[in-house]
Amino acid sequence: MFGKVVTSALFAGFAAGLIAALLQLYFVQPVLLHAELYEGGELIHFGAESAVPAHLDVGGIDVVRDGLSVLFTVLVYTGYAFIMVGAMALASDRGIAVDARRGILWGLAGFVAFQFAPAFSLPPELPGVAAADVTLRQIWWAATAISTALALALIAFGKGWAAWGAAIVLLLAPHVIGAPQPEVFTGPVPPELGGEFAGRALGVGMAAWVTLGAFAGFFWSRELAGALQTA
Repeated sequence: MFGKVVTSALFAGFAAGLIAALLQLYFVQPVLLHAELYEGGELIHFGAESAVPAHLDVGGIDVVRDGLSVLFTVLVYTGYAFIMVGAMALASDRGIAVDARRGILWGLAGFVAFQFAPAFSLPPELPGVAAADVTLRQIWWAATAISTALALALIAFGKGWAAWGAAIVLLLAPHVIGAPQPEVFTGPVPPELGGEFAGRALGVGMAAWVTLGAFAGFFWSRELAGALQTA
């Protein structure tokens, strides 16, 4: 069983991570590079130099930076794949069918738990904007992701109003408590750029998670089918 989980997770994580990295390089990185020009002072919001000068390329290629970004993204999604395939294995043991099509739903659930729900109160942030202490934000993000994942599991597999009521509490609790926020909102980056970054980051995240779920479901179902044939 462990070997099947490892094989499925590695294949699914690598494939989804590579796709996610390419989407990020094309859609998210140009916005990030544009924001860095404001952070470094090359551009000034509401100033005469707010337009991008001709000698500044916000969509340029940095081989080392882009390579590390691809590597990091693949590693992150491989880690997510281990969590997802492990959960799929537990579901399969309880008689719940898992395949590529159903894996899309697992992927959407992963997106909601790890990106959408945390972003509801703590959206993706560009460099140069005001933010609360990073440790506090990380703790809140982890607690929100775990709470949301448990809530979704209760909604999907729980029975009765007790399970569903607990799910509602788990979904709402992190946002009622509230995410860590800075004392004042300030910074050199235009808010319009921050909105574009958050939207694109979440859009790419959803595409990546759906892809991860489909690949994880496909590889897991194939490994499981192979095990049944040799049994």
